[in-house]
Amino acid sequence: MKDLYNNIDLKAVVDPIVGAHSSAPAAVEVDLAGCNAAVFGIYIGLEGSTLDGSNYWTWKMEHADDDGTGVAGSYANVAAADVQGVTPASGIIITCDAAAEDNTLYKVGYIGGKRFVKITPAETGTGPNLPQAVFVIKGALLDAPPL
Repeated sequence: MKDLYNNIDLKAVVDPIVGAHSSAPAAVEVDLAGCNAAVFGIYIGLEGSTLDGSNYWTWKMEHADDDGTGVAGSYANVAAADVQGVTPASGIIITCDAAAEDNTLYKVGYIGGKRFVKITPAETGTGPNLPQAVFVIKGALLDAPPL
């Protein structure tokens, strides 16, 4: 039997929360040391009817090298070559501005070569309370037992 359990690491990045006006979840850093693959899951719950071109949420992905001390250096926006499943624009990997885009689990593969990845949710406009959670699956672990 193949052993996936010992070959991935699952971590909550943004615990399930209802992001509301003026209370967006904080940006979070993920250290990818010890793995050679990562997939981010961004789960957007059911919001209702106030999402539109003026009232919406975005999720931005940036990445950075180790500054030499085990801390992230300067962050830069990911480019299309750094991710799978989305086409970023200025680092924005997801925009939820219509009811058809909520109540969805988005999968974003990170294939860039940086050690640190940062996800930043942000609200534009007023009022769209949006349940959301972010998790990462780290794969190809360097200290995992062989399959």
